[in-house]
Amino acid sequence: MTNRRAEPQSSPLRNALTSPHFRRLFLASTISRWGDTFNAVALVILVFRLTGSGIKVAATVAFEIVPVILLGFVAGYVVDRFDRRRVMVAADLGRATIALGLVLGQDELWFIYAAAFGLSALSVFFNPAASSVMPALVQDDDFVGANSALWSAAVISQIALAPLAGALVAFAGPGPAFAINAGSFLASAALLVRLEVPRPRDIPQKSWHQVTEGLRVVRGSRFLRTLTIVQILASLSAGATSALLVVLAQDHLEVGPARFGVLLAAIGVGAAIGPLILQRVARDPRTPLLLFGPYLLRGIVDVGLATLRSFLGAVGLLGVYGIGTSTGMVTYNSALQRNVADVVRGRIFAFYDVVWQSSRLMSIGIGGLLADRIGITVVYALGGGVLIVAAAVGFVGVSKEELQAPIGPSEALDPARS
Repeated sequence: MTNRRAEPQSSPLRNALTSPHFRRLFLASTISRWGDTFNAVALVILVFRLTGSGIKVAATVAFEIVPVILLGFVAGYVVDRFDRRRVMVAADLGRATIALGLVLGQDELWFIYAAAFGLSALSVFFNPAASSVMPALVQDDDFVGANSALWSAAVISQIALAPLAGALVAFAGPGPAFAINAGSFLASAALLVRLEVPRPRDIPQKSWHQVTEGLRVVRGSRFLRTLTIVQILASLSAGATSALLVVLAQDHLEVGPARFGVLLAAIGVGAAIGPLILQRVARDPRTPLLLFGPYLLRGIVDVGLATLRSFLGAVGLLGVYGIGTSTGMVTYNSALQRNVADVVRGRIFAFYDVVWQSSRLMSIGIGGLLADRIGITVVYALGGGVLIVAAAVGFVGVSKEELQAPIGPSEALDPARS
């Protein structure tokens, strides 16, 4: 959609929620997130109960990352080639089936790992499809509000439901949590089956050529090339620091599990507040400051965490980190949704999923080794430095004009051929 609203003072978030089709996507996504929260808590508790091994619990994360790397490019092609609504519904139904399987099969580690892999694999198809349909559901000026609504709902759900999920698993076992997850996917599918979105333009049947078309589009855009470097650097930093926050809490801040929970809550509160602030100050986030500034903010926070030993100070810094994380995600999604041509949008979102998760997997391994050998504060200081470099690459590498230029295959950008 390209129409502009006549009331620039109105809230983009409120405007987005006036769209009945976006409300349907919003409700489906939010309900699905509720189930994700119960599933995530139950899964790690179950694996630890079965094995008593932190390494085997960490392996669950690996089984969730690997499908993104293996299937990302294929998923992007499928999202651009076929009806995105049907892709999302099929993914939801598949995930519901796997979640129900977990209700029945909780004794075999191999099955749990396979379920984690399967749930992630289907999400690889669902997520770029959901991101790609946004321009068909809201006005251009309301992308920030729509993405803010989705992100805030997800974060608030996690803050509110994670303790409830833990209590449910403690008293009733993981089965009910997995059942809630299955129900959330069925509810999401029921909502999305009536979602009205235009079908992507037909893509010529040149399968592998079209699967890799996203790579050619990235190479042809200075903005996307710069964003790729920024995302790699950011993931190399965030993968390690996020996974090792518990180590920082115990070894550097010297706090126990209860206060560690407060640190996590601080990130969640900041992440919930960030989009609400952003959607009030910017309708169009495609400026270097709004797109790359959050990386600089998070880098400064990581350096501060490496030097500060105050628990309350760390709580404040992590709240700021949450603001940087959420505003960065909203501006990233909004920029790609506004700039990238519909015909290739799914493949671009899938490409960045692959980039992020590949670097994240590498970061977790490197960060763990460095934390053991040279200390967690060095890991955070290095991670902060890498984020600051990522921000600098963005500021230097692309101008505001380049951030706002349309992106896609030449035939998609030629009005005579559209």
